[in-house]
Amino acid sequence: MGGLAAWEVIGVIDTDGDCAEWTFPAEPGAVRSARAVVRGQLHGWDLDCVADLAALLVSELVTNSLRYATGPIGVRLVRPAGGDDSLLVEVSDPLPDPPREREARPEDESGRGLQLLAGSSRRWGTRPGAGGKTVWFELAVPR
Repeated sequence: MGGLAAWEVIGVIDTDGDCAEWTFPAEPGAVRSARAVVRGQLHGWDLDCVADLAALLVSELVTNSLRYATGPIGVRLVRPAGGDDSLLVEVSDPLPDPPREREARPEDESGRGLQLLAGSSRRWGTRPGAGGKTVWFELAVPR
């Protein structure tokens, strides 16, 4: 399955700058694979300073997608042109429903991913696409 076709279905916004994107099948190994490619790409862009956090947040979102979606999961990294001090990360899946933030109880084993995302990113959100949704977040990149 080609990455471009999946992204066209999911509806990614074009952005100037460096971009890397991948599509993973909705299988348990997708989380590990997504973490690895994110870390590797950010290392290649000399952005090791945000690689661990980006990989953690991507793994939370991919896990959420795996829990509810059955189709391909897309991951996209954008390093904006012009020396911007941010990194845009997007995780897309074919499920149209946006994720819901909930209050996890201390004994709950899940339900903290969006809280972690909200507390760790500069900003985040969701946008619908023709064939699903994209959850995005922006990380500050130290200069």
